[in-house]
Amino acid sequence: MTINILPSVCALDCPDTCSLSIGVDGAGRVVSLGGDPRHPITKGFACNKTARYPERRESPERIVQPQRRCGGKGDGRFETVSWDDALDEIAQRSAAVLRNRGPRSILPFSYGGTLGQIQGNHPLTFFRTLGAIEQDQTMCSTTGGAGWERVYGPNKLATPPEMIPHAGLIILWGINAARSHSHLIPWIKQAAKNGAPVIHIDPYENETTRIAQHHVAPRVGSDAALALFLGRELIRRQRVDADFVQKHTSGYPAYVSACDRWTIEKTADRCDLPTEQLRWLADTLCTHDPMYVRVGYGMTRNEGGGNAIQAIASLPAISGAWCRDGGGGGISTSGGFPWNKDHAAGKHRLRPDARRVNQCELGSELNRSDDPIDAMFVFNSNPAVVAPDSAAVRRGLMREDLLLVVLEHFQTDTAKYADFILPATTFLEHADIYAAYGHYHVQWAQPVVPPRGETKPNTWVFAELAKRLKLDEPSLFWDAETIAASLLDSDGFRAAGITWEALRQQRSMPLHPEGVFHPYADGSSYADRKIRLGDPPPVQLEFKETLTAEFPLRLISPPGSHTVNSTMGNDARLKKGRGGRPEILLHPDDAASAGVADGELAEIRSRIGSIRRWVRVTKKARRETAIAVGLWWDRDCPDGKGLNEITSQRLTDLGGGSTYGNVAVGVIPLSDHASANGCT
Repeated sequence: MTINILPSVCALDCPDTCSLSIGVDGAGRVVSLGGDPRHPITKGFACNKTARYPERRESPERIVQPQRRCGGKGDGRFETVSWDDALDEIAQRSAAVLRNRGPRSILPFSYGGTLGQIQGNHPLTFFRTLGAIEQDQTMCSTTGGAGWERVYGPNKLATPPEMIPHAGLIILWGINAARSHSHLIPWIKQAAKNGAPVIHIDPYENETTRIAQHHVAPRVGSDAALALFLGRELIRRQRVDADFVQKHTSGYPAYVSACDRWTIEKTADRCDLPTEQLRWLADTLCTHDPMYVRVGYGMTRNEGGGNAIQAIASLPAISGAWCRDGGGGGISTSGGFPWNKDHAAGKHRLRPDARRVNQCELGSELNRSDDPIDAMFVFNSNPAVVAPDSAAVRRGLMREDLLLVVLEHFQTDTAKYADFILPATTFLEHADIYAAYGHYHVQWAQPVVPPRGETKPNTWVFAELAKRLKLDEPSLFWDAETIAASLLDSDGFRAAGITWEALRQQRSMPLHPEGVFHPYADGSSYADRKIRLGDPPPVQLEFKETLTAEFPLRLISPPGSHTVNSTMGNDARLKKGRGGRPEILLHPDDAASAGVADGELAEIRSRIGSIRRWVRVTKKARRETAIAVGLWWDRDCPDGKGLNEITSQRLTDLGGGSTYGNVAVGVIPLSDHASANGCT
């Protein structure tokens, strides 16, 4: 039989259809997953990653019973125990931590393993009731969000995808939309058919480049300079919407001054681009209206990432593009969902004096001798692979005195260090409510199949622990429907006609009917409604992590066709689809300088560590750049070391984000490495 479902990832929806079509056989196994052909966005398509979810749900490697460690930390040896035994022991050990050290020593660590509001955010109520550490979720999007919101105020908004065909110019900046925002592509192709040039600005030639008519490949980390140059050209050529700027912005003189420094010659030198290409780019920007600029998060993960987004986000503002159909752009639509998280995420129990830990500094925090972390609960994440400075993270996870509880589907690189692995449901097996970062539909999803084995939703696990710890917060024990109703209890949802009763029946409802919405046409989300162009103005920062003769390349890790992060890292078909082994892509000139050949295993060395990867020599990589497409689990790497072995805990300029795309590396032939260590 076929069941339609609203999933947590890679999907959009409308009131009349569901976004995915799920096949379930007579034994209750999920056997197929694809886009619903009736759906106006998915149109029968699901990306390579989501399409593999049936294999993930049914995998023989899946953990379906609670597991307790029976070997040394990191050995990966576990024994099956009952839920009662596991939860009783976890509660007892947690209670001892609370008595001895207090809640400041208990850390929840979570991110995007499920994008549902219930299974993703409601567990925070448990930790906020305890008074535990507040985890700042900074690894992915905080820098981009901070840069965008510096211009437009709280809560990120974007042009609805349905309006994109009306754009006069499409700029895809620092985003492989064909792989990380695949359902945007048909709208972009329609805009191109209508006559809009499509420009891809990215140091890596990828699948999105093939969709665009033009590719501009600036030096990694020079995006702010390029955007300020384009701002200068709009001003110089009198393509600024003076009326919009006067009514709806502030700081314009400071912005003009910041742009004025970036002449075509200076920009060409900083971005390593030909002046002819820069002149063409400015000509195109100034003769096609309105512009639509979609930016990605990858280019924000360096020391100047926040300023880069701020500079790019200012372009549709000074041109007045937000006022016209198809104009504007965006980094995310997530701020358009007015969730009430007072009880659904325990905001009412949040203590202003709570200790805070930045995810990007997990390695340092786990190894502190003062104010140590004594217990860590991991759900919806795999920090041993995804957190910066993996060696430091691993040292922390190896501590025998650290209680580590991991809610998971598989024995990941993090779970192998756990004291307890608690089997979690997939999005096919539990109810949840979903927002999005690429559209404006709120979605309710019922489970398609029963939980496999003894797997349980995150909310159930923390409710059971709350009972054992005798916590007094009633919302900890709410069911999914009650949590969903609480989330929707806001004036914003009511103004859109979205109530729990209506959503439960329709399962998907739009915040903006027909996709008609012009964010920022009347100003920003700040109290004064002013779009802030120069408060302060964006700047092109010079990195402290410099390139040198020893470390001549800047490493970036964009998403690919078969991987975005570590979530599906153990899927055999996806690993085969991405080439079967972890690689580093190098431009032929850089490979020649390093003395490495295509297909050769080499050492990739940074200032804090080294890994081994196979080299792929290709002109798709620009000079001075090493490209690692996506993450691989440590166990699948030739030396057992993941990519973040060589990334640091350095933070970005805005938002305290990760600097994954900042690291300077050198590529060393293994023969040279062996000689340097006295090997023959």
